[in-house]
Order: sequence, then structure tokens, then C-alpha cells
Amino acid sequence: MDAFQLTLLAATLLCALVAGFLVSFAVVVMPGLRALSPADYLRAFQAMDGVIQRGHPLFALMWLGSVLALVAAAALGWSRLEGLERGLLLAAAGVYLLGVQLPTFLFNIPLNNRLQALDVAGMEPAAQEALRAEFEGRWIRSNTARTILACLVSGALLVVVLGV
Repeated sequence: MDAFQLTLLAATLLCALVAGFLVSFAVVVMPGLRALSPADYLRAFQAMDGVIQRGHPLFALMWLGSVLALVAAAALGWSRLEGLERGLLLAAAGVYLLGVQLPTFLFNIPLNNRLQALDVAGMEPAAQEALRAEFEGRWIRSNTARTILACLVSGALLVVVLGV
């Protein structure tokens, strides 16, 4: 197995882990949080996001590693692949960067940071409810798009891996 194949396998694994993480939020975490009161919902989200923002090493390896491995695989694959496989790898890289990572930095992280900066316990119940309604809808819409695209990227990478 050469450097390209190892990089492609790493990119496929890490992108699939990110997709799984996003899927778990879409189908388990956010629906589970929906059952909580606004104050509990907001504090629970702050706690979960706090783990990520404190730089959990496995999360950082998965999230940042997926980007680095996929960019490296696309660069190495440019001269190595042709036709459908090259197109799928390059499309996967573009979709991942623009459809999964970019929305994370444009939408989800700013929403998370805004929530992290608030003293939820010190807010009036009506303010908690309004904040939750605004946060939850925007966050879920962005996450749904990221989830679908991350799954499509993982599928495309699997096709490339199987063809190499």
C-alpha cells in the first residue's frame, strides 16, 4: 500500500467518522434535547459544545484530520487517478470543504459561541425560550445540510477506495 492509498483510506475513515458524528446529532442528540425545557436544553448544549471547544484530542484528530487527509488525498490522487475516480475524489473534497466544513465555521460555530457566552441561568424564562427557538432552528437546518453532504462524501470516497 502506497502513500496515496493510505491517505485515501485515512480520509475515508475520518470523513465517515465526521458523518457519523453529524448523523448522531441529527437523529439522537437534537431530538433528545428537544424534550428538555428551554433552560435545560441550552445548558445541555453548552456542556456538549464545551467539550468540543476545550479541544478534546480525539474530536480534533477526527475533525481536523478529515480535512487534512482529504486535501492530501485529492492532491495525491490528481496525478494518480483518472475519469470517474478522479472526479469523485475531487468532488468529494470540494463538497466536504464547501458543504460540511464551511457551514460549520459560518453557521454552527458562531451559534455555539454566542450560546457559550450567555449566562442561561441568569436569563428570564421568556428569554430562554426565545433564544432556544432561534438557536435550535438555525442550528438544526445547518446540521441537516452538513449531515447529508458528509454522508454523500463518505459514500463517494468509498466508491473511490473500492476502485483503487
